[in-house]
Amino acid sequence: MSCNGCRILRKGCNEKCILRESIQYMESPQSQANATLFVAKFFGRAGLVSFLSSVPHSQRPALFQSLLFEACGRTVNPVNGAVGLLWTGNWHVCQSAVETVLRGGVLRPLPEFEEGSSSPETTNENSSLYASRDLNKRLKASDGGGVAAARSRGEKKRPASPSDESETTTLESGYDLQLIGHGRDEAKLLRLFS
Repeated sequence: MSCNGCRILRKGCNEKCILRESIQYMESPQSQANATLFVAKFFGRAGLVSFLSSVPHSQRPALFQSLLFEACGRTVNPVNGAVGLLWTGNWHVCQSAVETVLRGGVLRPLPEFEEGSSSPETTNENSSLYASRDLNKRLKASDGGGVAAARSRGEKKRPASPSDESETTTLESGYDLQLIGHGRDEAKLLRLFS
């Protein structure tokens, strides 16, 4: 009988299935299927199987769990992933993302990583949800205002150089030039295997 991971990926399964031993720590068959599908969509089916087959049997469940957390972390925080969430003290965001995937829910990036998040309605709706989760607050406060502040301080932008004024330089071996200088038209071959 096919394991839940192979069933959801529509892949052939056997008794020595790599996925079966990697997802057996999860309690429900639906959680196994949801997690396998999510990780396979993120890393690719071949990539997932390649990752799992590269470690010993005893470490495969831990590797699958690590891949699941990284895929969820990268989906929620595309810039820094799970490590960034852990480093900034927002590990609970990654844990809740994994729980959402196991239940079959859909993940979305945090508002500061979405392109359309600059609208006031989106900001007001999500401000209470993500108030303690602002990952870039420290960076924005310490960067001194960035490019806009530099231009307002009087620093000027470097003038652009037109591409038609650029030069191409090539380096040639002196060997060819020596042969031409001695009146030879073809190079002499070395006999390495005689």
